[in-house]
Amino acid sequence: MYDKILVTLEATPTDRAIIEHIKTLAVGMHSRVVLLHVADGWAARTYGPEAVSDEIIEDKAYLEKVRNEFRSAGVKADAELAYGDPSQEIVKWIEKEGCDLVAMSTHGHRFIADIFLGTTAHHVRHNINVPLLLVRAK
Repeated sequence: MYDKILVTLEATPTDRAIIEHIKTLAVGMHSRVVLLHVADGWAARTYGPEAVSDEIIEDKAYLEKVRNEFRSAGVKADAELAYGDPSQEIVKWIEKEGCDLVAMSTHGHRFIADIFLGTTAHHVRHNINVPLLLVRAK
């Protein structure tokens, strides 16, 4: 059913909710997982893939760590780093690469916080045509 699952990561503790959920799901469904993080600092937004910064070095190390965690659980996993606005880059990735399920952790902000902070999940939800699994972080 879900051959290819895209898991979006923020590189924050919020990620643990979706990582644990998808690890179990992917093992049971024999799914391949693609871990996607979007670097959105000044260097990433300005220079894209040519950017060099501490943020990008840390992001790559984080992705590798999580990818190895999935692989240790017996899940085929790849990791990719995109550059720019997270909500736009996630939608672009889905349109270009395709997947059967998108999985994201959410912060669970309420109305006022969403107005000021915006939500990546909201933008993604309204711009994709594949199932979206949202798991609220504790």
